[in-house]
Amino acid sequence: MSLAGRTIALPESRELDRLAELVQEDGGAAWRCPLVTIRDAPDPAPSERWVRALAAGQFDDVIFLTGEGLRRLLATADRLGLRDAVIGGLARARKITRGPKPARALHEIGLAPDVSAAVPTSAGVIAELAGLDLRGRSIGVQLYGEEPNRPLVDAIVRAGATPHPVAPYVYASAADQAAVRRLIDALGAGRIDAVAFTSASQIDRLFAVAADAGVEPSLRAGLARTRVAAIGPIAVEALAGHGVRADVVPEKGFVMRRLVNALADALGPAKT
Repeated sequence: MSLAGRTIALPESRELDRLAELVQEDGGAAWRCPLVTIRDAPDPAPSERWVRALAAGQFDDVIFLTGEGLRRLLATADRLGLRDAVIGGLARARKITRGPKPARALHEIGLAPDVSAAVPTSAGVIAELAGLDLRGRSIGVQLYGEEPNRPLVDAIVRAGATPHPVAPYVYASAADQAAVRRLIDALGAGRIDAVAFTSASQIDRLFAVAADAGVEPSLRAGLARTRVAAIGPIAVEALAGHGVRADVVPEKGFVMRRLVNALADALGPAKT
């Protein structure tokens, strides 16, 4: 299928160029409006302690929720001169991942997950942990953003293990409010055929800006007339939390190429 004549709004930040390229390869027009950006945690000390513990072999298991988190921890290891020791620590530990992105980040350093969540959500990770004997084990847990993920940490404690969580990055606003307002106006005017969300933080920022500007009803009306795409279950849940249904979701893989393919299948080229 093709996206010829279709305009797709892209709230993505880190891989915006890649996602726009995929849309354009399929003949579509990319409306760029990055809603969040990712930055290192303002206090580097927790990440440094976590990396040193991993390098010293203190973790029996490590849980990675995002590829971004693993890459930033590796950057911390580089800064400390501990990259080889950290990769060695990862090789020794049992590696548990949520979704394809942390698995891909492990493959980049010649490693692979030992346990992959069948459902790429925190609940999916908890379900995998339920089948493991974790008693007495020390578990490094890479969080995403500043979310403490109490359900996951509490599940580890209940299983008799000791969690060592770390949040190596934080989310921050990207596009200014005027740019977000233009996106909301375009959605309401029917100038956008679909909006493709790749993270829950994008959805939360969009609704926060709309609420601050007093245009949340306009945003909801615009989304109702537009195909809403979500890359995977986490974004679907975030949309549902705001009362919005995801119309397009890849059946599996939860990667950008599959997201664009699903959009092309759902939309097809514009009628002339």
